[in-house]
Amino acid sequence: MSVRPALAAAAAAAAGAALFLLVAPALPASAAPYETVTVDPVGRIAEDGTVTLSGTYRCTAGSGPVFVSSSVSGRSSSSRYGIGGTRALCDGVEHSWENTGKPTQGALEPGAAHVEATLMELSLQGGLPLPRFHAAEQRDITLTKG
Repeated sequence: MSVRPALAAAAAAAAGAALFLLVAPALPASAAPYETVTVDPVGRIAEDGTVTLSGTYRCTAGSGPVFVSSSVSGRSSSSRYGIGGTRALCDGVEHSWENTGKPTQGALEPGAAHVEATLMELSLQGGLPLPRFHAAEQRDITLTKG
């Protein structure tokens, strides 16, 4: 086969694919798989400094274990503190998560805070467990006594 007919065939295939994408009906939102993680606008801080954060997540099947991790920083600090981790059930349905942790004594107090939640999978690649991120959210919240 000469180069010119092969190029013409490839161009025709590409044009056909582009035309198909223009006229094909869009999938309804419920049919498209997606993954999300949210953070609730209010967290709790106990008298002993234990912080509880919560929200929701949705994920599809992964090849390794998936976790919802969270971290928080106070209004007057650039330091971030890890607040637990929850094993995620990746079945495409929305679930609640709640993480609890105790940062350094006195590091956080009731009031404004910034939270980051991450939906992360540990995926084996070359025999090593490496993170694969599914979703993340950052949000300013209020820590209340409780």
